[in-house]
Amino acid sequence: MGAMDAHQHSTTGTGTATADLARQLRARGLRLTPQREQVLSAVRALGHATPEQIGERVPEVDLTTIYRTLELLEEIGLVRHAHLGHGAPSYRPAEDDHVHVVCHTCGKVVDADPSLVDAMAERLHSERGFLLDRSHFTVFGRCRECAEAE
Repeated sequence: MGAMDAHQHSTTGTGTATADLARQLRARGLRLTPQREQVLSAVRALGHATPEQIGERVPEVDLTTIYRTLELLEEIGLVRHAHLGHGAPSYRPAEDDHVHVVCHTCGKVVDADPSLVDAMAERLHSERGFLLDRSHFTVFGRCRECAEAE
């Protein structure tokens, strides 16, 4: 895999994710509902998705339930969120580890290898004791196509 690859996601492992969800919910005294399963499945299928985009994928689940479910899924470690611009955060499967590169002009999101920020993370830690949370790390700029168009 190159340093920057177009956003691609596989739906393999969906059964495992559902089993993880069921196990983690039971450990908290909660049950696996169809809505929780549908929201997790939508996040896995869409890759980066706002609650509204998830709602388009599962229109039978109301938006309030989607927000609450995403909060729960993040709390138990199955999804992560990042801010890829203004507005609602974008959610992705927790195991999908990468740095986000977002074009200010066209809004394109490219996933970059998280090792690209290793030197910065190490320097922040050694100089300031700061631990970088890569799951929320987003870099903004202009993509090649938009830069060439100017």
